[in-house]
Amino acid sequence: MVAEYAWLIPVFPLISFLLILLFGGRMREGGGHIAVVAVGASMLLSLAVISSVVRFGRYESQGISWLGSEAFRFGVLVDPLSAVMLFVVSFVGFFIVLYSLGYMHGDPGVQRYYAEISLFIASMLSLVIANNLVFMFISWELVGLCSYLLIGFWYRKPSAASAAKKAFLVTRVGDILFLAGILVVYREFGTLNLSELFELAPGAAQSVLTLASLLLFGGAVGKSAQFPLHVWLPDAMEGPTTVSALIHAATMVKAGVYLVARMYPLFTPDSLGVVAWIGGITAFIAASMAIVMTDLKRVIAYSTVSHLGFMTLALGVGGYAAGIFHLLNHSFFKALLFLSAGAVLHAVHSQDIRDMSGLWRRMPVTGTAFFIGAWSLSGLPPWSGFWSKDEIMVAVHSYSTPLFWLTAATALLSALYIWRLFFIVFTGKESEQAKHAHEAPRVMLIPLVVLSIGALFSGFVSFAGFGEFVQSTLEHVPEGGEHASYGIMMLSILLAAAGTALAALTYYKPVISAAGVRTALKPVHTLLINRYYLDHIYYFFATRVVADTARALRGVDEGVVDAAVNGTGRAAVKSGSLLRKLHTGVVQDYASWVLAGAFVLLVIAGILGGGA
Repeated sequence: MVAEYAWLIPVFPLISFLLILLFGGRMREGGGHIAVVAVGASMLLSLAVISSVVRFGRYESQGISWLGSEAFRFGVLVDPLSAVMLFVVSFVGFFIVLYSLGYMHGDPGVQRYYAEISLFIASMLSLVIANNLVFMFISWELVGLCSYLLIGFWYRKPSAASAAKKAFLVTRVGDILFLAGILVVYREFGTLNLSELFELAPGAAQSVLTLASLLLFGGAVGKSAQFPLHVWLPDAMEGPTTVSALIHAATMVKAGVYLVARMYPLFTPDSLGVVAWIGGITAFIAASMAIVMTDLKRVIAYSTVSHLGFMTLALGVGGYAAGIFHLLNHSFFKALLFLSAGAVLHAVHSQDIRDMSGLWRRMPVTGTAFFIGAWSLSGLPPWSGFWSKDEIMVAVHSYSTPLFWLTAATALLSALYIWRLFFIVFTGKESEQAKHAHEAPRVMLIPLVVLSIGALFSGFVSFAGFGEFVQSTLEHVPEGGEHASYGIMMLSILLAAAGTALAALTYYKPVISAAGVRTALKPVHTLLINRYYLDHIYYFFATRVVADTARALRGVDEGVVDAAVNGTGRAAVKSGSLLRKLHTGVVQDYASWVLAGAFVLLVIAGILGGGA
């Protein structure tokens, strides 16, 4: 079976990382071509492994034991879920690295870039095929490290360094919860092998499973930027746009969704309810913030947060296949949107959408690619986003009416914000920046064309049995939700059309005044532009609560702890100084002290004798 060689999939980019790190300075483009070849090899082997899984089913190797313990035996698990993720990471990653040859050309840190991005892809691929929670956690942490390095790639910019630290610290909160979940799982089951855990889970206490699954979900909340730990992702735009595309479409933020899907047999109805509502709330608030942002990449970033919420919501309501289906489709249209945005930034050297308009005339290929990505994201038929969004809405409808209408409102906002972005940037009268814009080089356009094809047609895999294929990952968990609803399908189409029409009437044919709407809804606009004040709350907590507590504890530390320790030391030094004066080296002095001591002893003996 080809699946036996799945362990090689992350090895290729890992070798690329080592070669570029050691010898990239003497290579063309800092070793970029090595990275393209390595990730391309991973992609080809991933496709072969997927074919093997389709034909022969899941494959698992026992691997090697760590510390001589069977609980820490690291091997490879390839099943329908990991097969889909292998395809997403390697395929999208390959075209992003290929695009980088044009986008990063001439950058002085290009060697470091290709080394880090190779390690990033290798870490994500190893996470996907891991058959053990500790193996997953090690890969998980490497993914976080690489994201920190790449977000802060231009570290000399204070904003980039700050964004990297913010991402690292916020996601660490989730990582601590993930680690705590692993400890709970190990204490309960005595093993961390995934297959063994899934077999033992049905016999475990529901309270323990709820606790363990919620802690594991805490890790996903951090990595996949779910409420309230979503604040790091929009600021992560300070890195190269290719990094943003990779993080949003194929690696870091998809790791959290994958973790929930992978550990799904451990989730209880109670914990899945939490997952569903966190996903729904995240999807809505992120979509609402995307409507008012003026930074090109930030709008797309909030879109990612929102659609990650859709995936999380789907998993929470029992739409397992729908959530993974949306993950697949999202990887195409989100990579396409980010790389199109990268081509725009490459041409106009600005991220403010108010500086852009009329770019479609100067950049027809990029404009068409962005149009396709926007069409798919908005959920208009017949392209990919429509099929997975519709399945999610069907699953939510059978779970909760309030959550369904929250999802419906989010679907409307999704179409509104993405078409607002398209109409402002690519239509209308040419801005001054647009007059000097030009199409990207061919090495950047080829990935746009390929990803456009994916964004157009990936949704049609549902007719080839994709849902049944993914659902077969779960042997003991029944599929939730309804299977078809033409009423919900029509509502989904109407919501997407309404959002598109509102955007067109406001930004394409300005029948509605955007300024007038902002004035009329000023309190709402202020709330959204300040991102629900969550960053302000976190800043207040960090600077006032944490810092003030630290200062108070510093006083206790210095006034009590240090005083006791230092006081003891000073007393020892002082007594030593006094005793040192007794040792003069003069025999007569020692004789005097002996006589004085004998006299004292005689006096004490006399007193005691007299008392007797």
